[in-house]
Amino acid sequence: MNVGIVGLGLIGGSLALDLRSRGHRILGVSRRPQTCQEAVTRQIVDEADVEMTLMANAEVVFICTPIAAIACTVERLVPHLNPTAIITDVGSVKMPVVEAVTPLWSNFVPAHPMAGTAESGLDAAVPDLFVGRSYVITPTEDTPAAAVETVTELARSLGSQVYQCSPEDHDCAVAWISHLPVFVSASLISACLKEPMPNRLKLAQQLASSGFRDTSRVGGGNPELGVMMAQYNRGEVLRSLYAYREQLNQFIEAVEAEDWNALTKALEQTQHHRPFFVGTPDSLEHSP
Repeated sequence: MNVGIVGLGLIGGSLALDLRSRGHRILGVSRRPQTCQEAVTRQIVDEADVEMTLMANAEVVFICTPIAAIACTVERLVPHLNPTAIITDVGSVKMPVVEAVTPLWSNFVPAHPMAGTAESGLDAAVPDLFVGRSYVITPTEDTPAAAVETVTELARSLGSQVYQCSPEDHDCAVAWISHLPVFVSASLISACLKEPMPNRLKLAQQLASSGFRDTSRVGGGNPELGVMMAQYNRGEVLRSLYAYREQLNQFIEAVEAEDWNALTKALEQTQHHRPFFVGTPDSLEHSP
């Protein structure tokens, strides 16, 4: 199959590596000629160019740009595509993408591979990035079933755990388990920096170990990604933040009142329920 990838960064480059290793011919488009040349030299793609004309023979095209650029990228892509070509994306928020792209191309399959690292760019691309990771397909009632099946099979070939849900359900779910943690984690770092005694702040920094490292990791990531989550999934992010603030207030009230029984019950409940989030998710059904 001729597979097009627009955006040769971490996700696009990793997709190219894995799909090419599985026998597909990979056509890559990047804004920078140097990236195109490097992708071909390193055999990440078979061909690469800065022009969308390269996508004329693509059967499936993955849009691997930031969310803000997806719609305008599709607009530039559409005039060069075969009418039967399938477009899919890798955006971490789905409703704004669906609303913007569906009118431009009916054979569009919105999707979100939930994989990544702290690095970015083509140099960060690695093989097997998607193995064992969730790959969420979010079709609407109007998405062609054949196109959904094609993208599903490609995702499965990457070794991903494929799930299917509505765009609305996706955005709600990722607000809880992906977007909210960024702001919780960032708040932890900011709160620590409020320590007024420099020697105590320095000591805290020196003593910080695995617990702080694990809890603060996503809050210390790329600021652009955090802003993007809040901007494009604003309603769901706010809803999750309000719920988190309410829960945090309950902990504060229990400590203030020295209600250790209430605090014990709350922590026992979180201890019991954590495995349901870090084990095999049951909230989404596997795609058929």
